[in-house]
Amino acid sequence: MAVTAAADPDTTPSAAAVDGPAERVFSTSVVVSGVRCFLFYVLFPWLLPAAGIASGVGSGVGLAIGAVAIVFNVLSIRRFQRTRHRYRWLITALNAGIIVLLCALMVIDLSDVL
Repeated sequence: MAVTAAADPDTTPSAAAVDGPAERVFSTSVVVSGVRCFLFYVLFPWLLPAAGIASGVGSGVGLAIGAVAIVFNVLSIRRFQRTRHRYRWLITALNAGIIVLLCALMVIDLSDVL
């Protein structure tokens, strides 16, 4: 009769331990993208001009925040793929879509700066 060893809970990584860092990076990338959207669709075009400040600042800041958002989205894709998360392809598609939109917005911001 063969004896099978049960998985030791102290040495077996839990799903939460494996998924945690990947989900944190994804959350950060979404937050950075969301902050960029808030800045460029609410704060810069409506709130700051209403207060009489920050005219013409949006494009330069948009390029910087867009670059940071793209970096976090790429890190999120890499982390989800490495951890073999069960939703890795869905998250990859979502991040890729966000990166495409951010690139389009960065092109628009770049044309405004130049």
